[in-house]
Amino acid sequence: MSGEKILIVEDEKEIAELVRDYLQQEGFEVFLAFDGEQGLKCYREHGPELIVLDIMLPKIDGMEVCRIIRNETAIPILMLSAKKSDVDKILGLGLGADDYVTKPFSPGELVARVKAHLRRYTRLSAPVEKQNIMRFGELEIDAKGYNVYMQGKKIDLAAKEFEILHLLACHPRQVFTREQIFDKIWGYHEYGDINTVTVHIRRLREKIEQDPSQPVFVKTVWGVGYKFDGGNYEIRN
Repeated sequence: MSGEKILIVEDEKEIAELVRDYLQQEGFEVFLAFDGEQGLKCYREHGPELIVLDIMLPKIDGMEVCRIIRNETAIPILMLSAKKSDVDKILGLGLGADDYVTKPFSPGELVARVKAHLRRYTRLSAPVEKQNIMRFGELEIDAKGYNVYMQGKKIDLAAKEFEILHLLACHPRQVFTREQIFDKIWGYHEYGDINTVTVHIRRLREKIEQDPSQPVFVKTVWGVGYKFDGGNYEIRN
């Protein structure tokens, strides 16, 4: 893994340059932007494979920048926040961010997360010979297109919400712990917040379940974890 383009949008110049230096040591090509407008401009000019995005930015805040970029691409977006209270906003508003880091943080931690997200994004973006579509009654999952349909209507899922659903659906009735889901979807142990799994499961249910409090597809196995139970299903190429 080397040469991938990374955009850092951070108004604190010292932090931006420190993270840039660490990433460049790992062989990444890094671009810096110091406000939201400049961040959007750099994103469109350079086409990065991953974005590190601060929440509190001049001109256009990081949440709005995230919304705009997520509507155009599925590349990983890592949000930076100086306040732990913003974490709930990142997750709760469904901005489409893939991860978050609270300040102060270890540059080594951030580099580890960057590498994990790039590995996963590269793997999921690799071309496949067949397009498998799984159908569970009224629920349809298009693995290649990252699309989900309920009763023929497209459901907009964030990237991580889709990946959790796809993971569980590929192993019907198999129970996954939160730790297993976190490891398989986010790809690292030591730096993550396991509670993000619970938040993503809740948002996923709100989008695909008729009654999120009585889920039909993504069920809780109390004291263990979660499983997918979609009844009879079929796979089409």
